[in-house]
Amino acid sequence: MQMPKRVKFRKMQRGRLRGNAASGNLVEFGEFGLQCLGRGFLTARQIEAGRVAASHHIAGEGRIWVRVFPWKPMSAKPAEVRMGTGKGDVEYWCTPVKPGMILYELGGLPEEVAKSALNRIAHKLPLPVRLVRRRHKI
Repeated sequence: MQMPKRVKFRKMQRGRLRGNAASGNLVEFGEFGLQCLGRGFLTARQIEAGRVAASHHIAGEGRIWVRVFPWKPMSAKPAEVRMGTGKGDVEYWCTPVKPGMILYELGGLPEEVAKSALNRIAHKLPLPVRLVRRRHKI
């Protein structure tokens, strides 16, 4: 499971997700990408589940790029604990996702295989996504 090696501060405020993705919204590495249409948080487990599902499907052909990294710590208090006595411990790591952000990319595969692999990833994610193709710049 992915997480930062080192952080300056252990705990962080949740924050708000407003607007669309200003960066990370173009297919840069592969030919096909999975673009997020909603906003929310992707946990490290969800990101890894999508990566494993796609890599099993393509079976050593082509290449997968994971474009998001879980850098934000999310804390939670245990069940049946009274309020107060400080902020809870870090439970998991996640990444904030905005509409338009590219989550995964695939390259070196036929279109049908790439579509089915990205569809498998989409079933593992809690947000609506769509398949996008790379636009070549002139």
